[in-house]
Amino acid sequence: MEKHRYIGKNKEEAIQLAKEELQEVEENLLIKEISETKGGLFKSKKVEIEVVEKREVIKHIKDYLIKVLKDMGFAVNIEVKNKEEVPKYIIFSDKDALLIGKNGKNLKALSILVSQHLSNELGKNYKFTIDVNEYKEKREKSLERLARRIGKEVRATKVEVKLDSMNSYERRIIHNTLTNFKGVYTESEGEEPNRYVVVKPKEDE
Repeated sequence: MEKHRYIGKNKEEAIQLAKEELQEVEENLLIKEISETKGGLFKSKKVEIEVVEKREVIKHIKDYLIKVLKDMGFAVNIEVKNKEEVPKYIIFSDKDALLIGKNGKNLKALSILVSQHLSNELGKNYKFTIDVNEYKEKREKSLERLARRIGKEVRATKVEVKLDSMNSYERRIIHNTLTNFKGVYTESEGEEPNRYVVVKPKEDE
């Protein structure tokens, strides 16, 4: 992942130099200000920036994932989607269950590892998602179906239902699915890592 440095009288001028040399629009560049030298009697103000092309970051994440997983003994193929927005890395392997872990625990740890590596490399956060054989998408749809089924049950019986403990990402899916669901509301209860969602009937409906 190549990093480029540019110096201008101000940040805008430095960015313009980067755009011209790299032949890229600003939206496709990650820009970090390195230093600013204030002007004096005989010196003009200078701003230095570090620039990385987003396409290089996208490729770097894929290469890093392959290296990490290879070192862990996994043979994988990785497909990259949504390159224009938040890139999504879909991992395919012969050990999907092991890569995902219980309730996605291993997958989450892998995402944290890559985030920390990128933060060290870029000096800033970069949004991306990692999935294993569309596990997250399938899990999300499964949780949405569960939420709607429980919502209907609670609305009909007027009896609250406690769901199994879930991580914050999964609880948020339940909350969001039932936000505008007539006759019920949701609350998270318990302590981490065993927090869970309770679906409750609305008294006035």
